Amino acid sequence: MSAPITITLPDGSQRSYDPGVTPSEVAASIGRRLAADAVAAKVDGEWADLSKPIAVDAQVAIVTRATPDGREVIRHSTSHLLAQAVFDLFPGAQYAIGPAIADGFYYDFDLPGDGRFTDDDLVRIEARMRELAAEDQRFERFELGLEQGRALFAVAEQPYKLEIIDRVSGADRADHAGGAPGTRGAAGDDIEDDAAEGVGDGTVGIYRNVRADGSVAYTDLCRGPHVPSTKALKAFKLTRVAGAYWRGDEKRKQLQRIYGTAWEDQKALDEHLHRLAEAERRDHRRLGVELDLFSFPEEIGSGLAVFHPKGGVIRRVMEEYSRTRHEAAGYEFVYSPHITKSNLFETSGHLHWYADGMFPPMELDGGTDYYLKPMNCPFHILIFRSRMRSYRELPVRFFEFGSVYRYEKSGVVHGLTRVRGMTQDDAHIFCTKEQMGDELRSLLHFVLSLLRDYGLTDFYLELSTKPKEKAVGTDEEWNEATEALRSAASEIDLELVLDEGGGAFYGPKISVQARDAIGRTWQMSTIQVDFQLPQRFEIEYVGSDNDRHRPIMIHRALFGSVERFFGVLVEHYAGAFPTWLAPVQCVVLPVADRHDAYAATVVERLRSQRFRAELVDGSRGALGNRIRNAKLEKVPYILVVGDSDVENETVGVNLRGGDRPDRDVALAAFLDRMHDQVAERRLEPA
Repeated sequence: MSAPITITLPDGSQRSYDPGVTPSEVAASIGRRLAADAVAAKVDGEWADLSKPIAVDAQVAIVTRATPDGREVIRHSTSHLLAQAVFDLFPGAQYAIGPAIADGFYYDFDLPGDGRFTDDDLVRIEARMRELAAEDQRFERFELGLEQGRALFAVAEQPYKLEIIDRVSGADRADHAGGAPGTRGAAGDDIEDDAAEGVGDGTVGIYRNVRADGSVAYTDLCRGPHVPSTKALKAFKLTRVAGAYWRGDEKRKQLQRIYGTAWEDQKALDEHLHRLAEAERRDHRRLGVELDLFSFPEEIGSGLAVFHPKGGVIRRVMEEYSRTRHEAAGYEFVYSPHITKSNLFETSGHLHWYADGMFPPMELDGGTDYYLKPMNCPFHILIFRSRMRSYRELPVRFFEFGSVYRYEKSGVVHGLTRVRGMTQDDAHIFCTKEQMGDELRSLLHFVLSLLRDYGLTDFYLELSTKPKEKAVGTDEEWNEATEALRSAASEIDLELVLDEGGGAFYGPKISVQARDAIGRTWQMSTIQVDFQLPQRFEIEYVGSDNDRHRPIMIHRALFGSVERFFGVLVEHYAGAFPTWLAPVQCVVLPVADRHDAYAATVVERLRSQRFRAELVDGSRGALGNRIRNAKLEKVPYILVVGDSDVENETVGVNLRGGDRPDRDVALAAFLDRMHDQVAERRLEPA
């Protein structure tokens, strides 16, 4: 009999088992509840099915349903269930990839005759998925050699799976290495994605769904792991259909992508669907039209917004308050042009590392290439370099609301949150190495304070480190910059999450991640430590020793972009902006024509104290309709004036979210109330 093996659990405890024990058996030995809740395992840090035998000593973690890892397994397993249902209902369908994604999954299909899925098809497919789940089909894994794998999918007439195998095995790399650098069509990126589909060194991973009678119902190329059987997949829903180019390449065929969501139980699914409904209600693209804030005219182009007067008011107030805070914090305001000669971005490295995100050049002045700027930092460097600086001047803090332009593919442009033309609230700080730590700590406190003033209060921090291949500078410089950011973040009482390889090409960064009113996470402010651009531009300052030294450069965007931050705030507040940001803070409604003069006086008093007020008289409908319309327009205060108000210089106050009006409020008292509301930036009318 073989000697027992030792299994080390996440809490450090150890247990002995016979060789060949499975993670499922390990879970059962710990407790029935854990065994019932298990969906997969990690063995020595590597994913494993619950049925995988463990032959030697190992560290084992059981993955349970209601965890991020567990949900990923459930979602990827559900994507296989989706593909199986499509095959049953649409003979001849071909499938590409079907990964788990944030809160859900998708699978890409190529239907015979360029067919298209309809909403009715989604209903049929989901119903078939539930039938298949009820059959309790086992997920079984096995491996084949590359040629056997090719033969399997060649017989099944699945060209997309064949391409995945060929690309990773090397047989097809030369034919597909011409994708645009930095896009999902790039060979290196795709090969990594394909490896995740189950193609390894000389083998392919195969999963098949097996019925109770032993017959195979469905076969897929996959790394896994998967839940033990389809009966574990109960809480799922298909959500929509979209087009998706194969490998993200617009020159290749457009496939049909079915999206869905899957969760550990029905309660979690229902909560997610409620969040989706709430997100749809808050969608800034819809509210932008309903509240007359902004639009994207076809005549201008995709991803290029225009702000209407009401949206312009909100944006102006946002920017003015930010300018005030920056001025108080010692920033100097600078301005830079929208275009530049190509050599500026050649020096900075952006044309080498970021060209795919830039608009094509314009040839001017007899052959000189000019580019729309994708970022402001090289311009600020030139301002710093315009004269020799003394150490006594440092830190120098430049700030600009600078318009930049980035070529986003049409498929990823999304309202104000993913645009092609944006205004960044960009700051660049030039400091000594000795000042770097204090500056980073001060910056973190500053950006968190300002974001809280706009009503975002739930944060965590993300530290993004050196990309594996897309980076400049020595490891020593990157380590020093990363440690400086880590040290500053450690002094903030917020969770710090590591984002391995997520830094910019010139330096690591800390991102402030903010959760909105319905719990979604948005990346807000970024702070980057840069040793590289000061070297590339050879900027210097004179130190106390009268020698020249290289400054450290810190990049900082607080909103990220004004447009994106605007869109986030629209959704965070569901269009009901706090009084200090609302485009119209008060509307005054006379009950009858005889009250018009007094209503106009009230509006004048409000405007004289710089409140944004409008008169809405009887020409715009009955009083009830006017009140209802003002609430639909999400105006914080609706003031109704009648006979007693004219006599006593009072107003009736209807709150945006209130049911009962507050009668006979002295106008002077209401003005004081408004002053307090705006000065304190309260989130709701009081």
